[in-house]
Amino acid sequence: MEDPMSEPPYAARLRAVIDAAEPRLLALDAAATARRPAPGAWSPREIVGHLIDSASHNHQRFVRARWQDDLVFDGYAQDAWVDAQRYVDADWRELVALWALYNRHVARVMSATPDAVRTREHARHALDRIAWRTVPADRPATLDYFMADYVGHLEHHLRQVLGDDWALRTP
Repeated sequence: MEDPMSEPPYAARLRAVIDAAEPRLLALDAAATARRPAPGAWSPREIVGHLIDSASHNHQRFVRARWQDDLVFDGYAQDAWVDAQRYVDADWRELVALWALYNRHVARVMSATPDAVRTREHARHALDRIAWRTVPADRPATLDYFMADYVGHLEHHLRQVLGDDWALRTP
């Protein structure tokens, strides 16, 4: 009999990325994490804050998807959220700790979601608007795809903070 809740590879990947990135993030100069690399670009603190917001929104989406017949979820004004929460002024160590703990929880939610829920195809979805790597509106989408996309989005932003070669050093 097939295990109804086998661990998806992206949940293990998310935990591995957190374990690898957390000490590297904490090793960064705290003052430097408040500086924006260019006008209009987010500072490392703002990027980690954005990843906390992403974890919050997607955590709820992933749980709600169990009981929905579609993958239609609202988006959010990412820049406004980052500005409103003043991540640039937040304590760096606290931001990293919150990011790591929240994403460990998201990985647990991913692993707790039955395979049948994760792999069910949905004709109606919003992944053409809210996914990092979008799915055309006229093609079906799965929660499995959306969860894996979440991990890709997180890694993308970690490369912005830790450097492009960082991803090569994670499992």
